[in-house]
Amino acid sequence: MSLHFNPRDVTWLAFNERVLQEAMDENVPLHLRIRFLGIFSNNLDEFFRVRVAGLKRAMDFKEKVIAESFYQPPSKILQRINEIVITQQADFDKTWKKIQVEMAEQKVFIKTSKNLTARQKDFVRQYFDEVVESNVIPILLHENTPMPYLRDKSLYLGVAMRKKDWQYHSNYAIIEIPSRFVGRFVLLPTEDLEEKNVMLLEDVITFNLPHIFSYFGYDEFSANAFKVTKDAEMDIDNDIRTNFAEKIEKGLKNRRKGKPTRFVFDKDMDKALLELLIRKLNLSKKDSIIPGGKIHNFKHFMDFPDVFEYYKKPVERTSFTHPAFEHGERVTDVIMKQDVLLSFPYHTYTPVIDLLREAAMDPDVKSIQITAYRLASSSKIINALIYAARNGKDVTVMLELQARFDEESNLMWKEMLEPEGITVLIGIPNKKVHAKLCVIKKRVNNKTLQYGFISTGNFNEKTARIYGDHLIMTADRGIMADINKVFSVLKKPKEDYLPVLKTCKNLMVCPQFMREKIVYHIDKEIEEAKAGRKAEMIIKANSISDRGLILKMYEAAEAGVVIRIIVRGIYCAINQKDFKQKIKAISIVDEYLEHARVMYFYNKGAEDIYISSADWMNRNLDYRIEAAAKITDKNLKKELKDILDIQLRDNVKARILDKKLSNEYISNGEKECRSQIETYKYLKAKTKGKTAN
Repeated sequence: MSLHFNPRDVTWLAFNERVLQEAMDENVPLHLRIRFLGIFSNNLDEFFRVRVAGLKRAMDFKEKVIAESFYQPPSKILQRINEIVITQQADFDKTWKKIQVEMAEQKVFIKTSKNLTARQKDFVRQYFDEVVESNVIPILLHENTPMPYLRDKSLYLGVAMRKKDWQYHSNYAIIEIPSRFVGRFVLLPTEDLEEKNVMLLEDVITFNLPHIFSYFGYDEFSANAFKVTKDAEMDIDNDIRTNFAEKIEKGLKNRRKGKPTRFVFDKDMDKALLELLIRKLNLSKKDSIIPGGKIHNFKHFMDFPDVFEYYKKPVERTSFTHPAFEHGERVTDVIMKQDVLLSFPYHTYTPVIDLLREAAMDPDVKSIQITAYRLASSSKIINALIYAARNGKDVTVMLELQARFDEESNLMWKEMLEPEGITVLIGIPNKKVHAKLCVIKKRVNNKTLQYGFISTGNFNEKTARIYGDHLIMTADRGIMADINKVFSVLKKPKEDYLPVLKTCKNLMVCPQFMREKIVYHIDKEIEEAKAGRKAEMIIKANSISDRGLILKMYEAAEAGVVIRIIVRGIYCAINQKDFKQKIKAISIVDEYLEHARVMYFYNKGAEDIYISSADWMNRNLDYRIEAAAKITDKNLKKELKDILDIQLRDNVKARILDKKLSNEYISNGEKECRSQIETYKYLKAKTKGKTAN
């Protein structure tokens, strides 16, 4: 069976290689190439925290469970992961060196403790004294003392210290780099006003090591960065005496004790210190011990200072108001008359915020119900909901406390919302709520009116600037009725809640029923293909790894259904020789993160099209509450289909997803099509009352 699937973890690394390709591409603006290096690094951290940790735990599972979950033995996958990561790290290091040369051409330099001017030395001493020192706590390391707790996401300096008259003996210490308090980057004064000098916080600390350890009288210091990535699995206990929120809090505390899954260090680190760290962390040759360059925790480079003067943001990378809201009408009034499809980040997110603010002020509005998975740090969504509650509205927020790495934030939101009189729901046992739903109810002339929105992405105005997503605003009675059914389950979760979800007629919902409906649609296409009639499906997703749906796709391709796939990340399917129609699969990685999930089925010319919160993954379809909305408006169906067609024509940022995971760019001799730019032009033309070609 392994011949029919690519292991999901290996295909994920192929996706991260596509991110690295963007950093390597000299046609990409320099500041964005640096940002892509940061994204690559951040992605890899999370991969080791979650997937590699899971593979290591899985090595203790029974063979049957392993075969069903991973397609190959975990030990074999881990070995392949290490080989790929080491190769990618080498490419990363080469790319960073090349980028630094290009930065120098723009008079942007990263300074270390060894190449400062006299004026800069004075500045760095003063900056350390006034800003940094209070956040620096050195910890001395000794062979016989226990290893201190190391934070998973933090960067550390390993320091070797000695006196000149000590021939063979050194003392060691570690220092956590306090970038979350101070910031990673320091802009230095320069004599040349056109020149920009940036210093990393770890180098500021390295420069001041003689001051930090002055008490000991050391003469020589060497300092090298390292970081530890830990297992991020959160075990939730079954103690019936604690509520779910308390269990999440306890799980977060226990996560601190996670086992290391990767140790990355500066290859120039003092050898004795390196061996000491490896021993104290209980690492073995089976673990991912990866030598790297001088700089680690490159994720911070996603926020590299704006020091490049030669880049002007193209108009195609700006957001604009959807034409439905250009005439100053209330968003509510527009939605009551027509469905509106917002496509981010091309359209601004403002109408979503405005709709909630209008509901907060509208005396006829009685209630608002909304799901929340990942929110912006200063969420305008939350502010509008609090405003509504203070105005006497009945507000319910489904807050997913198990949103990975957002657990602490969502606990904080819970503590903020409940004192405002807002009902906070925290889901149902053993299921994450990932659906993106909102329903608003108002009472006018003894009639109840309902309207709201369904999205492919989180209700997060910050990520909406860089994530490609769709959101449908609608007053469709059937859709609103189904959203209410989902909330009835969330409010009073019974052991057998599935019959309620099964009655949804206008939404595809998970668990279970979305899978059933997808299979139903594919079977209809198979039937048409076998009858010699046109049969076609287009699937856009972040990930496709569900074994059952991949096999169903294989069946459809074998029957002659035309299948086209646009998938950003994981893609486990492999074209088979006996397929009547080869599956065409591409991945688009560009400045915006492609995040939308869309399903299109030709259906004898009826053209059924859905936007969804769910990927084609076992975890989404069987272990989460998800929702997909059918688009019924003729014009909106055409708009979505046109956008899919633009993406399928991409021959600039699209890569072919083949069996070898080679990530080759599409080169077809056709007219150049960079889909994110062409999508902007297509949607922008609609604001002028005309359609782009």
